[in-house]
Amino acid sequence: MHYQSTRGHDLPQHFSDILLGGLAPDGGLYLPAEYPQLTAEELESWRELSYADLAFAVLSKFADDIPAADLQDITRRTYTAEVYSNGRAGDDASLITPLRTLGEEGGTELQLLGLSNGPTLAFKDMAMQLLGNLFEYTLAKSGDELNILGATSGDTGSAAEHAMRGKTGIRVIMLSPHGRMSSFQRAQMFSLQDDNIVNLAVEGNFDDCQDIVKAVSKDAPFKALHAVGTVNSINWARVVAQVVYYVHGWLLATDGPGQKVSFSVPSGNFGNVCAGHIARSMGLPIDQLVVATNENDVLDEFFRTGVYRPRSAAETHHTSSPSMDISKASNFERFLYDLVGQDATRLGELFRSLDEEGGFDLSGTPEFERISEFGFVSGRSTHADRVATIRDVHERYGVTIDPHTADGVTVARRHLREGVPMLVLETALPAKFAEIVREALGEEPERPEAFEGIEGLEQRFEIVPADVDRIKAIIVEHTGR
Repeated sequence: MHYQSTRGHDLPQHFSDILLGGLAPDGGLYLPAEYPQLTAEELESWRELSYADLAFAVLSKFADDIPAADLQDITRRTYTAEVYSNGRAGDDASLITPLRTLGEEGGTELQLLGLSNGPTLAFKDMAMQLLGNLFEYTLAKSGDELNILGATSGDTGSAAEHAMRGKTGIRVIMLSPHGRMSSFQRAQMFSLQDDNIVNLAVEGNFDDCQDIVKAVSKDAPFKALHAVGTVNSINWARVVAQVVYYVHGWLLATDGPGQKVSFSVPSGNFGNVCAGHIARSMGLPIDQLVVATNENDVLDEFFRTGVYRPRSAAETHHTSSPSMDISKASNFERFLYDLVGQDATRLGELFRSLDEEGGFDLSGTPEFERISEFGFVSGRSTHADRVATIRDVHERYGVTIDPHTADGVTVARRHLREGVPMLVLETALPAKFAEIVREALGEEPERPEAFEGIEGLEQRFEIVPADVDRIKAIIVEHTGR
């Protein structure tokens, strides 16, 4: 399996070559030279596999340079019921990502794929726990160190820090938008006292944090000198780890070959739904990929109109589903590359327009006409929608959901097709977003016992300006190089 950049850099790269990095040398994102294919027979043979062994089967198609025994050991150590033990009452923890049917709506089943049972109660744990073990394995073989620079709107940061804390040879420097996360999210990150965890609260929004990470990643000499890597969703290993739960969700929702399902995905940075796009491109029988946005609806605007216009920091709304308060979707480039026929020159034209004119318009082009071929539809959800959906799902089905999952349910209901199960990807457990749950239900959401009183723990972080040079100076200070 070889990897190439969306911008045209095509020197042969293997999985381990790109594991510790983010952007390709030309500023593009890595993708396989071609997607491995899944046959109906192969999918059927996977029905009895544990989640860990399913992960091994899927990852083997992308990471064929890691010895099979080592890769299987990593997946079996990662995906255990002990690690993913924070699920809802009645869920089977051994499934890792249990599927819960909410009820029948629109002539089909509306279902919830539980991805939030890990140590930080968010779907990011599904990939991040794997990355922690892959990174440690790779660094142990080379004797190198890695300084992870990341940006988070709330969930990536805590998932990364909990996956990397105490790992040999790894330091995490995490940027988050100051004052824009929930109190639970802040406590999960800032209460960590491990020496290899550094939290920086940036005076700006998530896009400012993400821009800093990209700027540092593009400075190849600095990146090499200070061994800077990334765990943001631009990291290919994170995306491919998420492909696994699309396959698992399909297996749980079907009982025979060729049956189609749809997935509704709360979307901000496009990494989660990009994994669904890759699964569909591999041959997984997916009908629709529903892109559900909040008031920051750049992606919804594109899928409806063909216009892609990222917003400025001033135009980015601070919403009650804060992990989706993103206006520059980093992983969107991977889908665009496929949409333009993997033409790096054409993609470069679009991104030059993005840099010079603030966006681009594909309406009326053959490329925009092709979107339906990829199964994408979209929709926008508001605060009022979230409150109403949280209340409705609780009253109708006795299940409490978080605001991001509520966005997913809200938009999913607009795209139901008779006979095609609709799986909403659960973004987080509601305990992480108690404020909006109280507003919707007038009561506190349940939280796992281990998280009681987390907001009262001592917190350690530094407030910094949204300045690339300041962040570079902090990296130098911590690495001593």
